[in-house]
Amino acid sequence: MGKFWSLIFFLVPTLGVALFVVSADVNMLDHWFPADVSADGHVIDNLFMMILGLTGVVFVATEVCLAYFLWRYDAKSNRDAIKYTHGSHTLEVVWTIIPAATLLFIAIYQMNAWADAKIRKPEHPGIEVEVRARQFEWRFRYAGPDGKLYTPDDVFFDSELHVPVDEEVLVHLKSEDVLHSFFLPNLRVKQDAVPGMVIPVWFRPTKIGAWDLVCAELCGWGHYKMRGRIVVQSREDFDAWLAQTAEKQHATQAEQPIAAK
Repeated sequence: MGKFWSLIFFLVPTLGVALFVVSADVNMLDHWFPADVSADGHVIDNLFMMILGLTGVVFVATEVCLAYFLWRYDAKSNRDAIKYTHGSHTLEVVWTIIPAATLLFIAIYQMNAWADAKIRKPEHPGIEVEVRARQFEWRFRYAGPDGKLYTPDDVFFDSELHVPVDEEVLVHLKSEDVLHSFFLPNLRVKQDAVPGMVIPVWFRPTKIGAWDLVCAELCGWGHYKMRGRIVVQSREDFDAWLAQTAEKQHATQAEQPIAAK
C-alpha cells in the first residue's frame, strides 16, 4: 500500500507543474488575472508571480521528498533495521535559516510595491473624489465648479465611479456603518473602508472603458448587492459628464421647494 500512496503523492507535484505550464500560456487558458488597466498593476502582478514561483518550488520539493520516503521506507518491502536518532542541530539551524532568509527577501522585494500603493500619495492628482461605502451601495462625491471638495457645489453620484484616463485619481475612502472593502480588480486596488477613518487610495487608469467595482468584505445580508462600476473616460468626456450630472443635481434641488408646496 505504501508504494501506491507514494505514486499518488508523486503525481500531485507532477500534475501541478504540468497545469502551471499549460496555464502560463495565455493563448490557451487566460485566467490568471483580469485585464490590467492600471499604470502600476504590473508591479502587483510581478510580485504575485514571484511569490507563486517561490512557493511552487517549495511545494514540489516537499511532495517529491514525501513520495520518495513513502517509497523507500514502505513497511512491506523495507527490511532495514530500525535506527533511532536524536536529530541534527545543524540540520535544524539550516532549515530555520533558509525560510527566514526567504521571508526576509520577500519583505525587501515588495517594499517598493507597498510604498507605491500605500505610502507615496500623489502630490498633484488629476482629480480627487470621496468614495463613501454604506450598506449596501457606493456613493461618490466630486468637486464642483470651484474645484474643491466639501463645498456647497459638490456633485454626488451613486454606483458608477467616473474618472479620467491617464491621470492620478486620489480617493478619500470612508464607511458610514460597517467594514467594507473597496476593490477594483482591473486596477489592482483593494482597500478596507473602516468606520471613523478617511483612508487615501490612489491609482492611474490607462485605458478607456468600464470595469467592476465590488465590495470584497462581507458587510451584511445585502453584501451581494454592493456592486458598482468604474468608468474610465477621456478628460473631455469626463468633464462633460460631470457638468451634466451637476446640472441635473442642481435642477433637482431647485425643484424640491416647489414640490413641497
